[in-house]
Amino acid sequence: MKSICVYCGSSPGRLEAYSEAARALGAALVERGIRLVYGGANIGIMGVVADTVLALGGEVVGIIPDALVKKEVAHTGLTELHVTRSMHERKTLMAELADGFVALPGGIGTLEELFEVWTWAQLGFHEKPCGLLNVAGYYDALATFLDHTVAEQFVKQPHRSMLIVESEPAALLERFRSFTPPHVAKLIVEQDT
Repeated sequence: MKSICVYCGSSPGRLEAYSEAARALGAALVERGIRLVYGGANIGIMGVVADTVLALGGEVVGIIPDALVKKEVAHTGLTELHVTRSMHERKTLMAELADGFVALPGGIGTLEELFEVWTWAQLGFHEKPCGLLNVAGYYDALATFLDHTVAEQFVKQPHRSMLIVESEPAALLERFRSFTPPHVAKLIVEQDT
């Protein structure tokens, strides 16, 4: 695994634990020689994880749409900064450059990005691991809801299991290293008899 895409908030959030986890994830990436791919901002959790990787001598690739360069305050000290024309182009490039995807705490954009790449994995568009770094229980309610989607038979258990949930960066990255995607048909067509 050469590159991990990290989705996370452009806000620091309420708890210092979120920034601590971003620093721990950044350190874990550098220890393993894994390049960070992320949204390109220098603020919030995004800035913390990028600055940590850079400070420890790692590589950071930021990808930010032109319309958000001023709004999100683009990080100018990165190994590479790509400015795209749209959010769609941003997400596509992030997915192309990454070997796996992690969501730290974040808001609607973080969730949307993670759910999109997880859906792509479910549909077989890629075979890269997707995970939640569940800092201070931030994703507990989401994980419970996702289990509910399985119980209600909207999501198959193998597809639910594709989204790896861990509370420590090292454990999450180890599970990424050993990840094998399930090969389960997405659609079931029922026939009347």
